Amino acid sequence: MLVLLPPSESKASSGRGAPLKLESLSLPGLTAAREAVLEELVGLCEGDEDKAREVLGLSEGLRGEVAKNAGLRTAGARPAGEIYTGVLYDALDLSSLPTAAKRRASASLLVFSGLWGAVRVTDRIPSYRCSMGVKLPGLGALGAYWRTPMSAALPEAAGDGLVLDLRSSAYTAAWKPKGEVAGRTATVRVLHSQIVDGVEKRSVVSHFNKATKGRIVRSLLTAGTTPRDPAELVEALRDLGYTVEAEAPARAGRSWSLDVVVTEIH
Repeated sequence: MLVLLPPSESKASSGRGAPLKLESLSLPGLTAAREAVLEELVGLCEGDEDKAREVLGLSEGLRGEVAKNAGLRTAGARPAGEIYTGVLYDALDLSSLPTAAKRRASASLLVFSGLWGAVRVTDRIPSYRCSMGVKLPGLGALGAYWRTPMSAALPEAAGDGLVLDLRSSAYTAAWKPKGEVAGRTATVRVLHSQIVDGVEKRSVVSHFNKATKGRIVRSLLTAGTTPRDPAELVEALRDLGYTVEAEAPARAGRSWSLDVVVTEIH
């Protein structure tokens, strides 16, 4: 099983570890593309700070992120699973997983990134600021930039197993499963169900959506569940106590759509 995750805007500090080694990251087919993005991002942030803030979409209060990006080549690196600290990752809580579940996380979790393309949670990276929605002056929109290198690297990473796609919309632009891979891919949406005046109403709540996705991944990793396709994933999630409504693709080359329905927000 390959689980595709979005990164988080909030990140831990880089720390004092050894600096980044691009060639050591997973998915080596992305190395040249990573070098090109890193080169332009560092150059941008070493220059006009206001221009860098504008390109990166940073507020005045995030001015310090520009200097952080300028020092990416020498900053300490830590496992990506420690760098990302947003709502999904707080709920996933990698550090507290049992040993066997940590091994499964290392093998199955893949985090998408505007800067790195995609990394495994054990890949050592520095803290950075560069979303997939950024349009760099030389490379253009990163979502479009990553499509070509990802088109070769991701099917290889997926192998012949299930792909559980939990990415946010900005990160789906970098790679969309096609053909046979799409048929064994499941995308998940979390819906909050409430009864209002006797009528059920469902809505997507961003914060809770992320937290629930983190709990889903944690549940699968802890249980040691290894579904081989979307149909088995639906059964596995139901066995773990989740309410799941599944929609199989109407034709070949499309992904499964899964709605996880919850009644409590926490």
